Amino acid sequence: MTTVELTRFRVLPEKTAELLAARADMLADFTSDRAGFLGARLVQLPDNEWLDIVEWASPEDFAASRDKGGNLPGIARFFAAIDSLVTAEEGTLAVDEP
Repeated sequence: MTTVELTRFRVLPEKTAELLAARADMLADFTSDRAGFLGARLVQLPDNEWLDIVEWASPEDFAASRDKGGNLPGIARFFAAIDSLVTAEEGTLAVDEP
């Protein structure tokens, strides 16, 4: 079953453009460097908060990615735009939808 990473974080308003500009490079780095990366969606929430929904082929793939941190420039640039972490959770996708 697919593992889902749910990360909620805050971004200062003056860093929003930087976060969004870094997103494509971060996803490219994940695609090239992270085994089991299936895709991601970024959701803008009220009050300068964001939710990143990332899908992984397995819990092991997610754990290996977490261990690598911001090891590539696109990932590091995206992470640098984040002001603070609100929550980080891991779950299993219950139903795959078309």
